[in-house]
Amino acid sequence: MLSKFPKWVEIGVLALSIIAGHVNAVGLLGFSHQSVSHLTGIATRLGFEFSQLKVFGVLHLVSILISFILGAMFSGFFIRSAVLKLGRQYGMALFIESILLFVAMVVLKQGSFIGHYFASAACGLQNAMVSTYSGAIIRTTHVTGVFTDLGIMMGEWFRGVSFDRRRFILYVLLILGFILGGFSGSVSYQYFGFNALLIPASMALFLSFIYFGFSNMRIFSKFV
Repeated sequence: MLSKFPKWVEIGVLALSIIAGHVNAVGLLGFSHQSVSHLTGIATRLGFEFSQLKVFGVLHLVSILISFILGAMFSGFFIRSAVLKLGRQYGMALFIESILLFVAMVVLKQGSFIGHYFASAACGLQNAMVSTYSGAIIRTTHVTGVFTDLGIMMGEWFRGVSFDRRRFILYVLLILGFILGGFSGSVSYQYFGFNALLIPASMALFLSFIYFGFSNMRIFSKFV
């Protein structure tokens, strides 16, 4: 699977994991200590809210879960292909992700918890977009599976299985990007509050324009 990926995948993986790490850091600092880039903590807290019979908390967390799923649903419907290829709708998906993050920022600045749902939907869209073309090998919004796969890979290497250097590099970039995003999100939130979400929103928008431009250039070159 990885051998079929174009060379620019590593750059995209690093950039997307930075976006997710940044959003997650802002979530932990500003969303009542709730992460939105992955749902493990949300699901655990949902169980806690159930045990305390906190109706609003339960409804809020369920809404975050549903928002993540809706973002993933949009990606699954819109992209429609498991083959990574220029001309697919990745640019549009990134553009919509940037809009969702920008709306989340605006709404959260107004003091509304509804912004959590937009941020969660953006992360669900991104995670599904990457999972669609990678066969679930690459997930950019959380790193638990990455650490697990990395451990399995190294265990197999000690057993004598050939070492896949490219997969190792991708895993390292995912982890590094998520950490860098967490750092940038934490620092920027301390200074700018929810305006810190403008950084990942702008990154997603920039990536969408880069993809549109590069894709159109490659498509145009076929007719020249």
